[in-house]
Amino acid sequence: MSEIQNAGKDRGPAGTGSGTPRAAESLAALVAGPVHAPGSEGYETARTGMQLLDRHLPVAVVEAQDAGDVRAAVAWAAGRGLRVAAQLTGHGLGSGLGGGEAVAGDGEGGTERRQEGAAGAGGDRPPAGVLIATGRLRGVRVDPGRATAWVGAGSTWQDVIDAAAPYGLAPLSGSAPGVGAVSYTLGGGVGLLARRYGFAADHVARLDMVTADGRLREVTEEAEPELFWAVRGGGGAFGVVTGMEIGLFPVARLYGGSLYFDATAEPGVLDAWRRWAETTPEELTSGASMLAYPDFPGVPEAMRNRLVVQVSVAWSGPPEEGTALVEPLRSAGPVLADTLGELPYADSGSVFDEHDDPAGYRGRSVLVDGLDAESLGALTRLVGTAPSMCVIWLRHLGGALAREPGSANAVGHRDAAYALTVLTFADGEDTGASEALRERAAGLVSDRAVGRSSTLGFGPMDGAAVREVFDPGAYARLTRVKAAFDPDGVFHSNRPIPPRG
Repeated sequence: MSEIQNAGKDRGPAGTGSGTPRAAESLAALVAGPVHAPGSEGYETARTGMQLLDRHLPVAVVEAQDAGDVRAAVAWAAGRGLRVAAQLTGHGLGSGLGGGEAVAGDGEGGTERRQEGAAGAGGDRPPAGVLIATGRLRGVRVDPGRATAWVGAGSTWQDVIDAAAPYGLAPLSGSAPGVGAVSYTLGGGVGLLARRYGFAADHVARLDMVTADGRLREVTEEAEPELFWAVRGGGGAFGVVTGMEIGLFPVARLYGGSLYFDATAEPGVLDAWRRWAETTPEELTSGASMLAYPDFPGVPEAMRNRLVVQVSVAWSGPPEEGTALVEPLRSAGPVLADTLGELPYADSGSVFDEHDDPAGYRGRSVLVDGLDAESLGALTRLVGTAPSMCVIWLRHLGGALAREPGSANAVGHRDAAYALTVLTFADGEDTGASEALRERAAGLVSDRAVGRSSTLGFGPMDGAAVREVFDPGAYARLTRVKAAFDPDGVFHSNRPIPPRG
């Protein structure tokens, strides 16, 4: 029996075991890890991640100690008609678990809805479902002979990087090493070595996951071929992953970092980066972001009241060749700051130097088959004149990302040449003006759009938007896999897949 943190009285129907804190008490008798009820300090901590908009509001949070806890929590919830979500260790929370939720619908109206839990800590939004926090499933085991790592569901990319580094190996980690490795990989994963080695999902050999029937399954191409295909790229709609085995690669050092350009003085910086990026070999992955810096304390003096483009570069070829490779980029515009240099892969988080402070934000993603000077100029003008803060991110794709992996998976739109993300910030809730700004930016490249990214967009997606993440045949196959393994829609996902036969 685990410890439990309660607050207030049970507001659920007598005898159901699904109210709060009665749900937590019932679960605590079944699991080894802590269980938290709404209103307790542990509950607030466990349900809060980097994304502060639309946080999960479950009837109970289970901090799973092991896979057995995950099995027990899933079986308990499914047996009571409640939904289940796993707490993400990164940026990607799209919509929080709570209130009545679509179970088998596609987000286009007419969806079945299920009321979970009872009115309580969320005001008009009642607690609902069970949230499984996987942070205690943290651990990495490296097999240097096979160049693989077993990664627990609570592990961040920095955990994996640090475990692999002593052997001169590196994972296909993202630009923000504080992000959870498992959730990142399930969505596909476009990292620092992506153009050289492909998506993170392309190099998964095995996953252990609990499905809606409460079974712990060893998911491999041989044992569970349909589930293995779907989970790698299809996201968390099919179960709760407790660990995965991934490939590692012989990269000990990088040449990388960022150049910060004054786009107020030279508005053509983004197109200069595009033209340069299209000449680079696959060993180089790069991206560009753009932000209008305010005149605030704490902002570097050189960047105040300027539109700044940050071009970030990760070169995994011979480090001594990096300087010459990047040299032509320096003429793109006035350089305000320069962090380029040789570094160990263990310090790869400094390449993009992304902030990891909790905040409320939403992002709209677009995958395109190309960019041109006109569209990039329009994006530059939009950011420079936007009524509220927004950030434009661009990632150069292609290379190994465009090639099919040895074992096919659900990752879509491998033909995309660039990924665009438009990010806006919110205090409390998203606004119509912010959404309109994101859609306006996406519209500037709509003539080249091939779909959406699963991992480079931040916010809820309806059924139509989710379909844009995948190739049409893949989406239909995903709905069949969902119907086979989660026909009642137990699992709440950022990228919901309806179960259809």
